[in-house]
Amino acid sequence: MRRIAAALAAATALALTPATAHAQDPGCVAETEAESVPQKPGAAPLRFGITPGVQTGQLGGPPSPPRTPEDPAQHLAKLDQLRGDPARPFVLRLHRFFWSDGEEGVQRFLALADRYTSHGYLVELQLRYHPSAEQEGDIAAWTKHVRDVVARFGANPGVVAIQVTNEVNLTYSPDSSDGSYANARDALVQGVVAAKDEAVKHGYQQLKIGFNWAYRSDPASETSFWNGVRDKGGEPFTRAVDWIGLDAYPGTFFPPAEAPGEERDGMVNAMSALRCYAQIPGIPGTVPIHVEENGWPTSPTRSEEDQARVLDTLVGAVDDFKGTYNVSDYRWFNLRDGDSTSPNMGVRYGLLRDDYSPKPAFGRYARHVQALSAPLATAPAAAGPRRKPRLSLTVRCRSRRSIRARVGGRDRGLIRSVRFSLDGRRAGRAETRAPFGRRIKLRGRTRLKARVRLTDGRRLTLRRGLRGCTRAVVREPRV
Repeated sequence: MRRIAAALAAATALALTPATAHAQDPGCVAETEAESVPQKPGAAPLRFGITPGVQTGQLGGPPSPPRTPEDPAQHLAKLDQLRGDPARPFVLRLHRFFWSDGEEGVQRFLALADRYTSHGYLVELQLRYHPSAEQEGDIAAWTKHVRDVVARFGANPGVVAIQVTNEVNLTYSPDSSDGSYANARDALVQGVVAAKDEAVKHGYQQLKIGFNWAYRSDPASETSFWNGVRDKGGEPFTRAVDWIGLDAYPGTFFPPAEAPGEERDGMVNAMSALRCYAQIPGIPGTVPIHVEENGWPTSPTRSEEDQARVLDTLVGAVDDFKGTYNVSDYRWFNLRDGDSTSPNMGVRYGLLRDDYSPKPAFGRYARHVQALSAPLATAPAAAGPRRKPRLSLTVRCRSRRSIRARVGGRDRGLIRSVRFSLDGRRAGRAETRAPFGRRIKLRGRTRLKARVRLTDGRRLTLRRGLRGCTRAVVREPRV
């Protein structure tokens, strides 16, 4: 493909300046012509999905807020139309989950995950490094956060994947990508290792851990990125990777323009380049690719009819070459425009306009999902039966008439909230942050209860009988 070959040649020439040419590598040029690549058979049908959030990551300036707020009823109705049969596996990729948002962000995404999985959707998380100024570079604190997220979200059997960090190979766009933050490569490598270890520890067999790559920057930067992943990660990292993600926007990001139909060559180049680069840290071809972001926005100069045509081309290319490059999943970016009146195409990637009216591409994508999708199944049941959580209610004396009650235990990461009561009366508001404890005044004989809500929606009650401040036996939880 001439346009891709020219773009790669230009990027290579830019990287190979006289001062640094001796230290550079031309990188993985990969395949530039789809028609010259064999389509290997035997791959399973794709598992489709979409990014349901309206806000996009902004290149450069601050993010643009959506013009119209979310309408929950219309939102779910449109997702149902895309999925078709409710037994069909369909994955919703929840993005912009920032570390800097703290516990408030965790609670917001727990609520989103519960909402979507309760309607039969599968969920994966884009877990962003995106630190605050105080957090930046503190990898020990970051991995602790990653483990907490895995422990709490993995208890929901409908949460099937976590992408650790986002587009670390891009170093100039902190709102959309993590590469410009200090120690971003360490955050990727150590975050993946920590996430996988935590998932294994809790027995979350349905939860797969991965990371993604943006197609693409200049060859020198790419070689540096992948060499860094190799040097920092080694075998512990490659063992922890369940899948590698691809973010590709042929005709929008790289290459920035395509002749009609040549987007197919762009997707083949993106998939083949990722396979080439993944060999540097030793990620084998048996590790599947997830096309995590793939899209083509509309604008005053990019028609809705062209978006539908490009969607057909992009989806068709991934489906045709899924066996060649071991691609298991595909996500379109994204469901709805942020502002369909804006001249900024960065807020107009949606299959829907900002008022929820469908663009032509909406119906096209629904037909592809129904024709090419993975077999019908009741997806959340694949995670197997949920085990009884290991939690306990402990009490410490503060005085003869005052105690400190706390819910903990090995599975404390599964807790969403705890509400304490004494003899049937509530003892203050629900606790939504760890440690889940409260100081409580006692009056004679007392029956203490802790009503616990878990991240997967289950509820249980822990009970203790107290008289003043004396020791008592903790009873088993009732689920």
